[in-house]
Amino acid sequence: MASTQNSGDSPTTPKKQLIINAFVESCSGHQSPGLWQHPDDKSWQFNSINHWVKLAQTLEAAKFHGIFIADVLGSYDVYKGPRNPAPAIVSGAQWPVNEPLATVPAMAAATRNIGFGVTVATTYEQPYHLARRLSTVDHLTGGRLGWNIVTGYLDSAARNLGHTAQPSHDERYAIAEEYVDVTYKLWQSSWRDDAVKLDRQKGVYTDPSLVREINHEGKYYTVPGPHICQPSPQRTPVIMQAGTSKAGKSFAAKHAEAIFVAGHSPAVVAKNVAEIRQSARDEFGRDPNSVKFLALLCPVIGATQEEAEAKYKEYVSYGSEDGALALFGGWTGIDLATYADDEELRHVESNAIRSAVEAWSKSVPGIAKWTKHTVANHIKVGGLGATVVGTPEKVADEMERWVREADVDGFNLAYALFPGSFEDVIEHLLPVLRKRGLFWDDYAVDGGTYRENLAGQPGQAYPRPDHPAAKYHWKKE
Repeated sequence: MASTQNSGDSPTTPKKQLIINAFVESCSGHQSPGLWQHPDDKSWQFNSINHWVKLAQTLEAAKFHGIFIADVLGSYDVYKGPRNPAPAIVSGAQWPVNEPLATVPAMAAATRNIGFGVTVATTYEQPYHLARRLSTVDHLTGGRLGWNIVTGYLDSAARNLGHTAQPSHDERYAIAEEYVDVTYKLWQSSWRDDAVKLDRQKGVYTDPSLVREINHEGKYYTVPGPHICQPSPQRTPVIMQAGTSKAGKSFAAKHAEAIFVAGHSPAVVAKNVAEIRQSARDEFGRDPNSVKFLALLCPVIGATQEEAEAKYKEYVSYGSEDGALALFGGWTGIDLATYADDEELRHVESNAIRSAVEAWSKSVPGIAKWTKHTVANHIKVGGLGATVVGTPEKVADEMERWVREADVDGFNLAYALFPGSFEDVIEHLLPVLRKRGLFWDDYAVDGGTYRENLAGQPGQAYPRPDHPAAKYHWKKE
């Protein structure tokens, strides 16, 4: 922890050293739809494993904590819908998109310390199967895996995975609650720490008395076990989560070690951060400071403010309006094609649209009229998160403001151009953060697990004692 102070802080209050992840998806553009058209963008090379290996090596050299890999299992098909994926397909708005976990072992083989947070939904895959896949990758990465638990939000995914529609929102979280309980049992309690003997003299690979069934019988799953993999370096991958509904916040307060939040200003997320920390402490007996909050931020950096603003204007010119509104439709369920081009969205009947527009207007003053065209331009660079345009010092100031006003612990940094946005962060922003005592010089645990380096705690490879997974841990006697 750095000893320098925020201006206005008391002399005894140290600054938070920020957790910095890259925010990507196995697709082109990700949060910046259409920018694959820019001549300097290389995000369209995502089908190449070298694309991912080079990214991991570049980010690790800069000491990024991790690479947070988003995912969707269906198309964004609400805009100009219903069930019309064409706007997303033609614009490349998170389409096509590859399976995220497959690239991780290759990235891990080329690196030593950087972590990998991978999004996998609970709604469409049996926990016994996923537990094996995640244990395997935790082994292959040397314990550098995180699991971003999502319940799914696209009906297009549900239709392709044996459902006529998604289960209801709260039921998806009830399923997820039982799901993670099953995985905790498989990962933590099915094998004792010392079950694998590799005793060549006695011919004992694993002591069968130290492997047991979990015999889970619940409403949604029946899993006798035992887990098919021996305990991995973290046993349970770092648990990540991104929902801020009532059910999502409760789930996060109980389970999440890192929580991904998105909003255009700190005020939008501050209340959720405070509520989840309080719930983690009061309802689930967890240290609220052990729950790390990461805000979505897309920096557009220039040597001067004018240069940064010119760069941003150029990026918007390459962005896709159809792609942006396709993403908006998938994120919100709202088809903005039903509104006229010049219709003022502050005054439409949809509460969801009005609340979104009000939040944007507060964080982006000076826009006289919010129309669907204005919304699209707003999403083209950085999606639904905050896009900060300015000098490295201005971006650092804004990051400090988020920490001060919303109590976040770090950021998932989205890109406008790949890899240029990350290169700008590395060359220009990270030196400013380091000078201010806001970013580390090196990993806390060289060769350590993702959990150890996120927490800055050597030896904390397994879930903390106050985490719900820990109660299942079958320790060596």
